[in-house]
Amino acid sequence: MAVSSAFVGCPKLETLLNHHNLSPSSSSSVSQTPLGLNGVRVRTRRGLIQKARCELSASDSASNAASISALEQLKNSAADRYTKDRSSIVVIGLSIHTAPVEMREKLAIPEAEWPRAIAELCGLNHIEEAAVLSTCNRMEIYVLALSQHRGVKEVTEWMSKTSGIPVSEICQHRFLLYNKDATQHIFEVSAGLDSLVLGEGQILAQVKQVVKVGQGVNGFGRNISGLFKHAITVGKRVRTETNIASGAVSVSSAAVELALMKLPQSSHASSMMCVIGAGKMGKLVIKHLMAKGCTKVVVVNRSEERVSAIREEMPGIEIIYRPLDEMLACAAEADVVFTSTASETPLFLKEHVETLPQASPEVGGLRLFVDISVPRNVGSCVGEVETTRVYNVDDLKEVVAANKEDRLRKAMEAQTIITEESTQFEAWRDSLETVPTIKKLRAYAERIRVAELEKCMSKMGDDINKKTTRAVDDLSRGIVNRFLHGPMQHLRCDGSDSRTLSETLENMHALNRMYGLEKDILEEKLKAMVEQQQK
Repeated sequence: MAVSSAFVGCPKLETLLNHHNLSPSSSSSVSQTPLGLNGVRVRTRRGLIQKARCELSASDSASNAASISALEQLKNSAADRYTKDRSSIVVIGLSIHTAPVEMREKLAIPEAEWPRAIAELCGLNHIEEAAVLSTCNRMEIYVLALSQHRGVKEVTEWMSKTSGIPVSEICQHRFLLYNKDATQHIFEVSAGLDSLVLGEGQILAQVKQVVKVGQGVNGFGRNISGLFKHAITVGKRVRTETNIASGAVSVSSAAVELALMKLPQSSHASSMMCVIGAGKMGKLVIKHLMAKGCTKVVVVNRSEERVSAIREEMPGIEIIYRPLDEMLACAAEADVVFTSTASETPLFLKEHVETLPQASPEVGGLRLFVDISVPRNVGSCVGEVETTRVYNVDDLKEVVAANKEDRLRKAMEAQTIITEESTQFEAWRDSLETVPTIKKLRAYAERIRVAELEKCMSKMGDDINKKTTRAVDDLSRGIVNRFLHGPMQHLRCDGSDSRTLSETLENMHALNRMYGLEKDILEEKLKAMVEQQQK
């Protein structure tokens, strides 16, 4: 929907006008919907935009003043609707269930880049808050959007720009979820229900990391941070109250299972294993190799410190450290190479592998590369070498397909908890609507208290001592606090009772009407938007 040229260069004003359907291209007649506080009916869209255009046609300074004037018109005509409408929580995502690893690795955002991504996302016209969840199995953007349609469009275009993937291709593989469905999804993700391996624990740690990285980042706001914090609670509760984690395996253990499936049974104990990377994933690979009877593994890593720590933690397996510059030599001696590094470029390409000697005859002369990194550490071209076989995270589906019925049964146990927690989160989010009213009511009462206190002091003369002044000030504060106690109690609720929440919101609207608070709340929002544009 187009916006008047008078507002070009002021995206947030365009957003607000579009939010109210105040488009200059529209010729709708006068709205028949009364407007909350003053009962004034909405002006014609064309009339309002024409007025705004005239007011904004002067110099830069005059333009700023006219912007305020136009906003005053907008405030008076649309206050009730604007303050009652609520932004939407939206998930724009691609996962192992919807997109191939080739696409996910291009979209992947390293953890160190999450704050930058949040800042860029919140710089989009219709995005207020944002978070990034980027793992080997998924790339998901969570946003609080002023408009669902425009927000999705802007985020998708941003994803296309950062990854180089055309928008049309992203749209073919993405999934979109809104509000309650988005809440349900992140709770299922945190609980391990959406993982390739049901109940795997690493995803909960990754959700925790989103919160840790987001702390203090502008744009990781109240709604999105609250959503992720609640998701952590859900993940912990599901694992505590159900048996979903019993017998659960991680991506790393599934990788070990896959490798053993592809090796001859007789070679399991004698195969030479090499692990590239000693991070969390690499450590888990070593742990599961030891559990499967492996007695020796070569670990290639940038430094020996992490490898030494793993060696102390797992005395049941011989761990040999090698530096990165010996990676190819180690791969040449190995039958199976596991890769799990954070490198954004492939460590192994066709030209690196085709010169390596064949693997041992015990494994049929075929060397296996099991790559559980995203972006991938092993280029797809390596699979063209006749003596190698390459597997990535998408190939792990073969491992987990066998226990599908058991996974579904465990998932149903967890869904009851997730449904309950989703209801609580939505109630909490509804209760946030009362926060501006609470602040405004306190400010309103404080203005009255200060004004009356000044009148009292002026009547008492200049010779009043500090003790008396303090006593009168304390008295005025005590009266205000006692007066506000009742209304404040009725503006707060814990969200656990839908009836109580409904009454709370009714009380909020009543107080807004009685004290004219709603108009002040809107005025603050609009002024903040203008100030942001003038910076």
